[in-house]
Amino acid sequence: MEMTRYDNLSRADQFQGLPAPALEKAVAEDASFISLPQPAEISTPPIGLRSAIELRRSIRKYSVDPLTLQELAYLLWCTQGIVQQHEPYATFRNVPSAGGRHAFETYLLVNRVSGLDPGIYRYLAFSHRMMPVEIGPGAADKVMGACLGQAMVKDSAVAFIWSCVIYRMAWRYSERAYRLVHLDAGHVCQNLYLAAEQINCGACAIGAFDDELMARLLGINGVDEFVIYCATVGRKM
Repeated sequence: MEMTRYDNLSRADQFQGLPAPALEKAVAEDASFISLPQPAEISTPPIGLRSAIELRRSIRKYSVDPLTLQELAYLLWCTQGIVQQHEPYATFRNVPSAGGRHAFETYLLVNRVSGLDPGIYRYLAFSHRMMPVEIGPGAADKVMGACLGQAMVKDSAVAFIWSCVIYRMAWRYSERAYRLVHLDAGHVCQNLYLAAEQINCGACAIGAFDDELMARLLGINGVDEFVIYCATVGRKM
């Protein structure tokens, strides 16, 4: 924390004239993609903001009923959906981020979502699509193991895993980025809680996970990109 105080910061690369890093990780041209329902096409039951806030709880046990693809698309839109693009410097999304830098990538463990095979996927916010990372029922055990054996990971309909590409934030804010990305994680997860409440689901944030196991599972190095937060979602019992 001391090294992220303003008196200790190095000069950020942005102010040294270095180019901004991409606001989304690249994908292979021959990758397979799953298109999601567009935000304007998604219908959700009405709920007052006060009700959503007051009803919000961390829920660890879920029914076996699946989520629909439309509901998953809504949760993704609420947590990382892009409203305006100002590349390469910023995006405006449905959650705030320091400088509009949005350093996160969203991975998903899908257990029970109608029309999707179980496995790990990555959300591509700029095109509102998903990309398979590892498909197969064994993915749930791996993610649960990386989350220190918490059963709700495997019992949920879907688990969100947010990784952080730290240079995306540090390019503008140097060492201060390590504070800012943790604030951003809170913004994202709170939106997930409130959006889950709207579709009669429960959510539970997870801060207890093995960093190295999680990095290996997602194919990231755990330094330039590392997992910062997780959360489970499922139908209420």
